[in-house]
Amino acid sequence: MVVFDDTNAEDIFDYIPPQKNNQIFTPKKVVREMVDLLENENPGCFDNPDHTFIDLYMKSGLYITEIVKRLFNSEKMKRLYPDDNKRLDHIFEKQMLGLAPTEIIYRIATAFILGFDENAAERKHNFKLYDALPAAKEGRLEQELDKVFGK
Repeated sequence: MVVFDDTNAEDIFDYIPPQKNNQIFTPKKVVREMVDLLENENPGCFDNPDHTFIDLYMKSGLYITEIVKRLFNSEKMKRLYPDDNKRLDHIFEKQMLGLAPTEIIYRIATAFILGFDENAAERKHNFKLYDALPAAKEGRLEQELDKVFGK
């Protein structure tokens, strides 16, 4: 199973011009730098099957996809979940969470994140259509996350 192949240097999100709203797509190079920084500040974070990651304002799905790649390709995760599909099930069901502010952004992000996956229609995940910005501004984000994700 060839999953998360980085050999293609071209990125469709590089061709999307800046929008007139806050829906600006973060370039893949910047996303990789962000995830590298996360790993540098938290060594081994992608080796722990109990760590969770969230994107509170998904736009393209690049950030989540980059984290999924790191988790999927972790040698420790491979030992714990040697079957690729079971490893992906664990990652999507237990480790990754994401919120998209609009229906179209939700569809773009989930299509990008799960687009590689022939089992995408059946794969359980924790990506939700929810605009977290108002709750964050009002200081009630934690309570809203509990409601949205049922935790």
